[in-house]
Amino acid sequence: MKVKEIPVSIFHTLRLLSKKVEDFELSDRKEIPVIVSLTSIPSRLHTLHIVIRSLLDQDVLPKKILLWLNDSLKNEIPPQLSKLLSDRFEIKYSSLTCSHRKLIHSMDLFGDEIIVTCDDDLIYRKNWLKLLYEEHLKYPDDVIANQTRYIRVDSEGGALPYKQWTYPEKGILNPKAIIPIGAGGVLYPPKSLAKETTNKHLFLKLTPKADDLWFKAMSTKHGTTSREASIKADYPIPIIGSQKESLKKTNIDKDKNRIQWIAVSEYFNITLDDDVVITNSKT
Repeated sequence: MKVKEIPVSIFHTLRLLSKKVEDFELSDRKEIPVIVSLTSIPSRLHTLHIVIRSLLDQDVLPKKILLWLNDSLKNEIPPQLSKLLSDRFEIKYSSLTCSHRKLIHSMDLFGDEIIVTCDDDLIYRKNWLKLLYEEHLKYPDDVIANQTRYIRVDSEGGALPYKQWTYPEKGILNPKAIIPIGAGGVLYPPKSLAKETTNKHLFLKLTPKADDLWFKAMSTKHGTTSREASIKADYPIPIIGSQKESLKKTNIDKDKNRIQWIAVSEYFNITLDDDVVITNSKT
């Protein structure tokens, strides 16, 4: 967490905590047909209520917020989190420990619904969900993300190290190379991913520590385009004390993202060759 983010984090944390639980439902805000889905780990349980409050405090309300936790946490829910439970916010449990839980179980339950995934260590801006949904209305068949990277390959089509997965400064863009990053929030339209998406044996074998790569592979296999939102909320605010444990550093520093992308793309014979190009813009 950057030093300059600390005052902003404190301000928004206190703002959210000042709200009474009933305040989140007593409003004339519009409900939109979206399921917000996320997962978490034991070390973040004590700050997770702040994330949920930010999701309940959006300019528009989702139909449902689903939090997927491991079965071992059934009796470990902090009071600050449990008191937020309602018809809108539910906690469900899974035998899995991997981050793929954030989407696959909600797909099983709500396969015909729009599902938006998010992270468990960030405060989401009030217009975050509204803007994602408005982008979906413009591109109803596409996976929409607020944050993306661009898979770069060498002359033979092999994936370059993950740190080099950046957009070219100019020229043409291959839409198949755009990969949504989960932290900023990702919107998945109904039936936009391949049928293998919920196959736990495959994703634990091929991408055990990289749900973003698994979902990207599944959208590509299904022929679904991924795009970065053209209008998006400011980046979410880190929560103090929530980011001590993370997969990001290990995956990036040891280039495990590249290793896992090679594994999944080779297994499904996914290539990034495409005759369609996008010019002048990431989106």
